[in-house]
Formats: sequence, C-alpha cells, structure tokens
Amino acid sequence: MGAPQAVSRPEITAAVTRGAARLLVDLGYVPLTEVTLPNGRRADLMALSARGEFIIIEVKSGIEDFRVDRKWHEYAPYCDRFAFAVAPEFPQHVLPQDPGLIVADGFGGAVLREPPAVVLAGARRKALTIAFGRMAAMRAAGFAVVNLEV
Repeated sequence: MGAPQAVSRPEITAAVTRGAARLLVDLGYVPLTEVTLPNGRRADLMALSARGEFIIIEVKSGIEDFRVDRKWHEYAPYCDRFAFAVAPEFPQHVLPQDPGLIVADGFGGAVLREPPAVVLAGARRKALTIAFGRMAAMRAAGFAVVNLEV
C-alpha cells in the first residue's frame, strides 16, 4: 500500500459543495451552483426555500481560501441568510461567528450554526425569484447560464 494521496483544493470544494447542496435539499431548498450575482460576485451555492427565502452558501476549501477571499459581505443584498460550508477538517475557529456554518463532505452535511435571517425587501425578493427561476429553467434546458439577471 502506498502513502495516502493528498486531496486537492478543487476536489475539496467539489465535495463540500455537493454535500452542502444535498443538505439544502434535505432542508427544503432548491439549490443552484455557481450563480453570478448582479454585483458581479459568484455565489458557490444559492438556494430558494418553499417559502421564497434565499440562502447563499460560500464554500471554503481551506484556511488559505478563507484568508484571501473577503468578498462574503457582498452577498448580503441577495439573500435572507448566509452561511459558510467547510470540510470536517477545516479549522472552524478562524471563521467569523456571525454567518451560519455548515460542515459537509461529498455525501451530505450538517448545520452547526444556523444562519441569522435578514429579510430581503419585497421588490428585491420578487426580482431575484424570477431571475432564479429563469436561470434554473435555462440550466434544465441545457444552457450554461451563470449570470443571475435581475
């Protein structure tokens, strides 16, 4: 038997994203991956609940990924809730305490800290809901749409 191979950052990101998406579905959300928001920022996961609430999940593959990427505050205008999703071995103590926290692997995940709710304005919610639905329909039809057009 050889030495265990290191898992690459893209592999970690893919596994955490997949597990977090599965968790969101279990929680009653419908997720889309890699959604470019109107401000140009790309959400790793954006999901819509049956009640019409949006959550954005920022996946962090490792400590360096978190330290160099400080854009997560710019997601707030486009969601009711925000959370980080990390692998089980991620050093959680480095993450801010305000957002929610999900720990996930390629098979599923768990919410360790509920993301606080900040309610979107009605007009913004309506525009996002229409854009999200259109994006989902275009992707289902086989088009590689990434920009959320509101």
